[in-house]
Amino acid sequence: MTLRFGTDGVRGSANAELTPEMVLALGRAAASVLGGPRFLVGRDTRRSGPLLCSALAAGLMSEGVDVVDLGVIPTPGVAARSADTGMPAAVVSASHNPFADNGVKLFGGGGRKLADAEEESIERWLAELLAGPDREKCSAPGPVALAPEVQGARAGGLRPGRPAAVVGSAVGSAVVDSEALEWYRQRLVGSLQGRRLSELAVALDCANGAAAAVAPEVFAASGARVVATVGTSPEGTNINDRCGSTDPSALVSAVLSTGADLGLAFDGDADRVIAVDGCGRVVDGDRLLALFALDLRSRGLLAGDTVVVTVMTNLGFHRAMGAAGIGVHTTDVGDRNVLAALDANGWSLGGEQSGHLVFKDLATTGDGVLSGLLLADLLVRAARPLAGIAEDVMVSFPQVLRNVEAPDRSRLVGAPGLWAEVAAIEADLGGQGRVLVRPSGTEPLVRVMVEASTVGAATDAAERIEVAVRRALSLG
Repeated sequence: MTLRFGTDGVRGSANAELTPEMVLALGRAAASVLGGPRFLVGRDTRRSGPLLCSALAAGLMSEGVDVVDLGVIPTPGVAARSADTGMPAAVVSASHNPFADNGVKLFGGGGRKLADAEEESIERWLAELLAGPDREKCSAPGPVALAPEVQGARAGGLRPGRPAAVVGSAVGSAVVDSEALEWYRQRLVGSLQGRRLSELAVALDCANGAAAAVAPEVFAASGARVVATVGTSPEGTNINDRCGSTDPSALVSAVLSTGADLGLAFDGDADRVIAVDGCGRVVDGDRLLALFALDLRSRGLLAGDTVVVTVMTNLGFHRAMGAAGIGVHTTDVGDRNVLAALDANGWSLGGEQSGHLVFKDLATTGDGVLSGLLLADLLVRAARPLAGIAEDVMVSFPQVLRNVEAPDRSRLVGAPGLWAEVAAIEADLGGQGRVLVRPSGTEPLVRVMVEASTVGAATDAAERIEVAVRRALSLG
C-alpha cells in the first residue's frame, strides 16, 4: 500500500492506514523532491501528532535535511512561516476529520501549495521506498518537471542512481522554533493595519485544535472582548468533537447566552472559519465570501473585480455577484484549486462554502483566524450587525448534501445509470437548481449536492441520486 494525495495532502487512520513507516518514507520523498537544507514541521493537537511528526522528521533528517519544529500551530501559521523563510514545510493534521485520523499537508518554499508534478514525483518516490527492503532492486522514478524554484534543490540522499545513504555529519538535525507561534500571532494582529475591533463582543470556538493556541490572544490583542470560548482545552482526543466549524451548535449557545455580537468557529487546523450572528444563525463561507467581495470592491481592493469559488458554491452567490457586477470564476473543490486560479490570474479573493477563505494579498493559503479578524473589522467599519448584512448579501437556494460511504469510488465514471438519473433531475430543475456528484478527495465518500427552489424538491432529488449511487457502486 502507498499514499496518494487527495484534495489537501494525504490522510488516513493514524497508525493503521497512515503508519509511521509510511510517513517516514513520505519525509524522505519530500526531502528529495522539495529540497532543503531546512524543512519546517508543525502539527495540530491530535494524540497521534507527535508520533507522526517524529516519523516525518526522521525521514527528512535521514536525507540530510535539518528539521525546524514549530510545535502546535495552525496550518496557515506554518504556511506563513514558510513564506517568510523560504523553507518548504509540512503540517501533520487531518483538518476537520475526527481525532483518530491524521494527515500530512506539504508546502513548497514560500508557503505555496504543491504543483501536480511535485505531488506525482513524491508519490513515485513513495512507491519505490515502500516497495520492499531491497533498495537496490528498485528503479529510480523517471524525471519530473518541477517548479523553477525547486529545480536543483534536491537533497543528497534520494537521487537517480541510488547513492549511498547519508551518514555522519551529513545526517540532518532538529531544532525547535520557539518564536514561531508568537510571530504568527503578531502577524495576524498586524493584518488590521492598526485598526481596532472597538470592544466588539466575540465568542470563539477553537475546535480543541490548533486555533486554541492563537485565536483568543489575537482577538483580545486586537481590541475585541472575548466573552466566551468553546473548544479551547485540547486533550488529544477531543479535536473537532461536537465543536468547531463542522458542528457550531455549542458556539450558537455561547453567542445567545452571552449576547456576543459575533461567533467564530474554526476547524482543527484553523484554516477555515464559520460565523454565527448575534441571533444565533450560522453564516457559511458563501455569505462570508460575498460580504468580503462587496467590501473589497467598494474600497478598490478586489483585483480584477473577480472572486474565485468552487463548484460547491451556492447558486444564490453567483446571482448576487452578477447583480453587483462582480465576476465569478469557478474551480473544482479544494482551496488548492482556488489558490491556483488566484495565482494564475492575479486575483485577490477566493474561497469555499466550507469556510476556506483566501485573501491572496495577505496569505498564501486559507486562514480561519485571519478571515475571522477581517470579518470583525468589516462589522466595525460598517457599524452594522452581522445578522443584518449577512441576510441582505444574497438569497441562498436550498441546498441538500448527502454523503454515501463508498470505499471504491472509481466506478462512478463508468456508471451510465447514475449519470442518466442526474441528467433527468437536472432537466426537471431547469434553471432553478443544479446537481453535483463527486468522490471526496479526503474521505471514502461520494458526495451528493442538490440545489433547488424548495427544500422539498432538493431533498427528493438528493434521495433519488443517493439510491442511484448505491446501485451503481453495488452498495445495497
